[in-house]
Amino acid sequence: MNLREFRTLDARACRDLLRTCCDAPAWAARVTAARPFASLDDLLAAADRELAATSEADVDRALAAHPRIGERSESATSRQEQAGALAAGVDVLRELAEGNRRYEERFGHVYLVFASGKSAEELLAILNARIDNDPVVERAVLRKELGAITRLRLQRLFS
Repeated sequence: MNLREFRTLDARACRDLLRTCCDAPAWAARVTAARPFASLDDLLAAADRELAATSEADVDRALAAHPRIGERSESATSRQEQAGALAAGVDVLRELAEGNRRYEERFGHVYLVFASGKSAEELLAILNARIDNDPVVERAVLRKELGAITRLRLQRLFS
């Protein structure tokens, strides 16, 4: 995909494409409405800006589309991003599964982290560091991680 092709997509196709990067419908609609973009940097800036303005309900929708860290996913994108975690040994995967369970019990949603390039051990350490966060602090961290994941997916889409 290039920006010229992106500009020519009808609104529905554009929203659907953007939702493969971040399944937040209102975010995708606002980024679609902000077209055309002169550059990828302009698109990324709009995506960041609109994600920062996204409602908690839309963020929750995006979270629901993410698999648990360390679990196999149907999504090739998620498998690629979690390659380090998926290559881990049984013991680390078991610890990640337990950490995911504790995190979900505490915060009510999946543990979301920018996993690309990180090992399972790193992801587990990050989870353990975040599990004691205040819910408001954790929500801010989660939004930052969602933004980083979305940016990477957009960059890959347009590379």
